[in-house]
Amino acid sequence: MKRTHLPLNALRVYDAAARHLSFTRAADELAVTPAAVGQQIRALEDHLGTVLFRRTSKGLELTEEGCAGLAPLREGFLKFEESVQNMQAGQASDRYTIAAPREFYAQWLAPRLAAFREANPGISFMLVENENADFTEANLDVAIRLVDGPGELEGVELAPARRVVVARPELADKADTLDWIDWPGAPLPEGAQPTVQVSNAGQALSSAVAGLGKAILPYLLVEESIEAGKVVALEGPDEGRRAYWLIAPLPQWRQKKMKGLVAFLTEAG
Repeated sequence: MKRTHLPLNALRVYDAAARHLSFTRAADELAVTPAAVGQQIRALEDHLGTVLFRRTSKGLELTEEGCAGLAPLREGFLKFEESVQNMQAGQASDRYTIAAPREFYAQWLAPRLAAFREANPGISFMLVENENADFTEANLDVAIRLVDGPGELEGVELAPARRVVVARPELADKADTLDWIDWPGAPLPEGAQPTVQVSNAGQALSSAVAGLGKAILPYLLVEESIEAGKVVALEGPDEGRRAYWLIAPLPQWRQKKMKGLVAFLTEAG
């Protein structure tokens, strides 16, 4: 069934003018000019083919037609508000669906989510391994990606883009002769011939910890491993090209729950 086009903005103006019986006070409420209110009312009257207000010596009055339309209109606005609240129910939820690389979750994110939940009892998390998952299909709140920038989405860096060359501490004195560990996210120096090739940063870090060679990795990923003595920095940290970004579509960034999580993670970083 074809729906009738509703001039919702004009109806909002009509409701405000009817409550105040004043275009000036309605304009103050709506943060527009009285002339704009008058224009909207005239356009609505033309659309409906009826007069809604009349001016008298006592001021502005509603016509019978204007009075007849108010009660169902206000009921309709209440329904609109209820609908919006239902659609925003997920914003008030304490459930977070997060996509993140497995290695980054293990090394950096998991301890911080634990601290966040300790500070906010009752919240729950669902983790999605594929950080490139579609936000709508996976019903994601936020994704963490190792990228140059957020692209078409909104995002914030968890830390500046820095990279570091790491290896096991016992191998540090052999740094110049160590084999390279290659992975797609970090091009090796020109002419380098890797003897170990892996698929992601987590496998590269595990390979370095195991003593298979040296790897170029994001500093944020390996910072705690360096502090724990699992690996040492052979070079850097130096400025890099890619960083870990918190990324989400704009509507997610407006959610109260998202603002709290993002603030916590960026401060904790």
